[in-house]
Amino acid sequence: MWELAVTSAAGAALAGVGLLRWHHRHPELRWDWSTIDVDALLAEPFPEGFQWGSATAAHQVEGGNTGSNWSWWEDQVDAKGEPRVARGQRAGAAAEHWTRYPEDLRRMRDEIGLDHYRFSVEWSRIQPERGVWNQEAIDHYSRMVDEMLRLGITPMATLHHFTHPLWFERLRSFEEERNIALFEVFAERVFRVLSDRVPLWCTHNECGPFAAMGWGLGQFPPGVQDARRMCAVLHNLMRSHVRVYQRLKAIRPGAKIGLVKNIFQFDPWSRWNPLHWAICRLADHVYNESIIGLLRDGVFRVRIPGMLRIEDEIPGARQAADFVGLNYYSNLLIRLRRLADPHSPLVRSDQVTTDFPYATYPEGFYRALHRMATLGKPIIVTENGIPDKHDDRRADWIRRYLAALKRAMNEGVDVRGYYYWTLIDNFEWAEGYDMRFGLFGVDFETQERTLRGGAAPLVEIVRRHQGAE
Repeated sequence: MWELAVTSAAGAALAGVGLLRWHHRHPELRWDWSTIDVDALLAEPFPEGFQWGSATAAHQVEGGNTGSNWSWWEDQVDAKGEPRVARGQRAGAAAEHWTRYPEDLRRMRDEIGLDHYRFSVEWSRIQPERGVWNQEAIDHYSRMVDEMLRLGITPMATLHHFTHPLWFERLRSFEEERNIALFEVFAERVFRVLSDRVPLWCTHNECGPFAAMGWGLGQFPPGVQDARRMCAVLHNLMRSHVRVYQRLKAIRPGAKIGLVKNIFQFDPWSRWNPLHWAICRLADHVYNESIIGLLRDGVFRVRIPGMLRIEDEIPGARQAADFVGLNYYSNLLIRLRRLADPHSPLVRSDQVTTDFPYATYPEGFYRALHRMATLGKPIIVTENGIPDKHDDRRADWIRRYLAALKRAMNEGVDVRGYYYWTLIDNFEWAEGYDMRFGLFGVDFETQERTLRGGAAPLVEIVRRHQGAE
């Protein structure tokens, strides 16, 4: 009995040491905002040439996209017969950005002062069938780029932002390594047409969410729940990024090409619960570190105990980014109940909740910026914004997140730009039109745009910076 007690005590002590180590290595940073002079931070100058922009994605705003994996998904139901998108909503006409982009771009420039625009090209429009190319769609994006340049707006193009042709989906899309070549052909076709005027390119948007939501949680197409298949998709997305980067750089070496990485920190709901910690570390390893590690040391690593181990050195991966795009919104607090129901809100008692089930957490933005800085690449914040249908938290979000950004920059983090998500209200994937991220609110019955009052701090900061140049 005595030996058992000693053994148990020793085990508890070792577990406690392990928890303390995790506490030290992965602190859940919290600032006392009453002691931070946000106005003073935001009054400081940003570097000359800093990119002030906003971002959209084709399927979410264009309207009329009918041949993609998402247009198919919007007509599907789950095992319970429930629609895949909240309340059976469909993208439909969306914000009619396909035809209204001249107005949207002009108002972005004139009413907010932004001079960079991140958009995505819709593969299913450009290649509606395998081997069939729609020149009219290619010409449309070319005219759109010309309009940006006419307005003094620098374009940034994203080649894959969650959507691709239905024919590609039926080939199992990025589950199959052989399909990467099909994406390479599409990417080259678009790049050859637009890269003489588009200086900034993103290969894939948010590989982690794309793989996790589609093949892990099953809430995006194709609706699979299989960790092995999820990791196969993630692996092939990394191969795809490297191959596309190398192919496009060979065509136009001066183009700046990067990968967009979303970071959610996984923090334990109880910082003294070893199970919460174990889940967080595993989730971070698969979702974040597999991608960051590839860009850092050229090796894609995923290890899920008792299930899966991948260790693949991808030639040229360490050099395959001229910049890294960072999408950041919040952290995710983890406990077992959340794994069963990821839509259940879980925030600290003193935090402000967004319309999504996560909190405002600018300290996490600061954490993410420092983590990405370890790659030694310039960082462009390619997305950051809040779902706020009442527009009563947006202004504070902008002020605090930009203060966190400036604080990181003052500490040496090389950030070249900030693109707010999003320019206009959009179709927010599985949430449909319930989430309102736009700087401009959209009445989807009349398509009228209205600049939200919550955008005022961004307008003020951008105008002040431009006046200083």
